[in-house]
Amino acid sequence: MKIAVYGATGMVGSQIVAEAKNRGHEVTAVSRSGAEVPGAASFTAELGDLAAYRELGASHDVVVLSVPTPRDGSDHAPIREAHEAIAETLIPARVFVVGGAGALEVDGVQLRNTDGFPEAYKPEADSFAEILNYYQDSSGVNWTMLAPAPMIAPGERTGEYKVGVNSPVGDSVSTQDFAVAVLDELESPKNENRRFTVAN
Repeated sequence: MKIAVYGATGMVGSQIVAEAKNRGHEVTAVSRSGAEVPGAASFTAELGDLAAYRELGASHDVVVLSVPTPRDGSDHAPIREAHEAIAETLIPARVFVVGGAGALEVDGVQLRNTDGFPEAYKPEADSFAEILNYYQDSSGVNWTMLAPAPMIAPGERTGEYKVGVNSPVGDSVSTQDFAVAVLDELESPKNENRRFTVAN
């Protein structure tokens, strides 16, 4: 497959790029800086640049969007607006979105609305809950969103993980195994046009 990965130099995106390359896929690393990524083609683009997005969507089988919201207090609106536009933009490629855990549910209540949810992560959780709505309301876009477990961090690649749909199936997942789950889904789609989640 030809796979374009936005956020290719980030904590999660870099692992998706590495996993895709290791499996023999042709990868384009998309970032704002156009940074060189060994073994991948480099492409400079902002998430909100729809002309670039259409170009990548026409020349790749999959476009992965692994761009987190800022955690430095910056405005989240540009990320939300970019996803809103992407969810209304038809491209030939499949769209794979790295989502957030805050919109997963326990007993019908999203994690972001439960007691004890960390205030520091609330803006990010609210933004990705809204972004999920954009894709669920879209028409004609072939999309999938993968939400991580509540804790995601670099760790070990075990190649094993648990899968759920709307509720967490564990407390944590390594970025390496998250990337394994991304590529497994891209190679053997089981969650087209819906959100799912994984955990170690």
